[in-house]
Amino acid sequence: MSDQPYEGRYEGPYEGPYEGYDPYPQPQQQQRQGRPQQQQPPQPEWQQHTQQWEGQTWETQVQPPMPTAETTYLPPQGYQAYPEPQTYGTVGQPLPQEAPTPTPAPAPAPEWTPAYQPPVQQAPGTGTGGAVTPDTASGYGPPTVTGNARVTDAQRARAEGRSPIIEPGIQPAALTAVLGLLLSGAAAIGQYALVVPLVLLQAVTAAGWFRLNGMWPARQGIALAFLGAVTADVALLAAGRENAPAAILGTLGVWVLLTLVLQLRSHADPDTRMYGLMATVTSAALAIIATGHLAAEPDAVTVGAAAVAVAILARALPLPTAASVVVALLAAAGAGIAVGGMTDLGSKGAFLGLGAGVCALIGHRVASYDYPSRFVHFTAGVALPLAAAAPAVYLLGRALG
Repeated sequence: MSDQPYEGRYEGPYEGPYEGYDPYPQPQQQQRQGRPQQQQPPQPEWQQHTQQWEGQTWETQVQPPMPTAETTYLPPQGYQAYPEPQTYGTVGQPLPQEAPTPTPAPAPAPEWTPAYQPPVQQAPGTGTGGAVTPDTASGYGPPTVTGNARVTDAQRARAEGRSPIIEPGIQPAALTAVLGLLLSGAAAIGQYALVVPLVLLQAVTAAGWFRLNGMWPARQGIALAFLGAVTADVALLAAGRENAPAAILGTLGVWVLLTLVLQLRSHADPDTRMYGLMATVTSAALAIIATGHLAAEPDAVTVGAAAVAVAILARALPLPTAASVVVALLAAAGAGIAVGGMTDLGSKGAFLGLGAGVCALIGHRVASYDYPSRFVHFTAGVALPLAAAAPAVYLLGRALG
């Protein structure tokens, strides 16, 4: 055997030459029958021994569209014939341009109007930009529909730039007068009877001072100040009127120290602790000082409490400030003379009534400062005049008695 490939044809007993194995005989025969034989150029020697693939492949040319038969649609009788839709898709025929669909403009949202619109009353001297809506019937601001709180008298006065002094009015003055008359009548009955209205006065004083300083609810401070006042009352009843200064001042000193210790244990910032310390000490001091009504002579308490009641009612009259103060002091002196005539003080009651009236007007002025609210008027405005008058009642009662 040789290494050379077999190049010749095999001549055997069969008819025709043997040309080797052909895996695809039919396509080659068709190709030979359909195409004339062409003389191929001579190929190199290395290509003659290389196996070559000769077969049909996928045709990548675009076939022409099939012609569609023109058919006619005959609608049934009795119905309207619709036009035949145009056919597209023919090569070279462009599609028609679509008309842009107009977008509808969004409808404007309906404006919300409140169901209740209070009448607008223009404040004097404010022009069109300073309209306010007060409620003259109830004394409060107009109701709102947005959930905000009503505009108080203090907020309205601050917004309008008015004076920060707002007088409590006739209703707190009437409550002060009622509480003063209770003190006057209970003092005439006895010392233990005086404890009941006095404890009420001390509780309102402790709460009113915190509210006046804008600290609310401040339950711990109010409870601490009120507890100091009750402690002073108990100490005074135990020690007697002779030792009243020691009982009052001793309780006040202990409570200041206790308040200082509690504030030092607080975790608030220094400014807040200092502000709370001053408010608590002042509230406790005012509530404890009110114990002076219990330490004074019964006749002095009777005259002084009545004078305070009359003076505060006169101060609430709709008069100018200077005239109102003069009328209130004259009314306090007159009440001292009238009530003093029913006691052992006699005409000396005028001086006691005048001194108690001055202290009461000072407390009334304090309760009117810094845009106070209605709640301040009904707490501090009621209690401060009577609490501030306690030292004068005690000192003048001892001096005149």
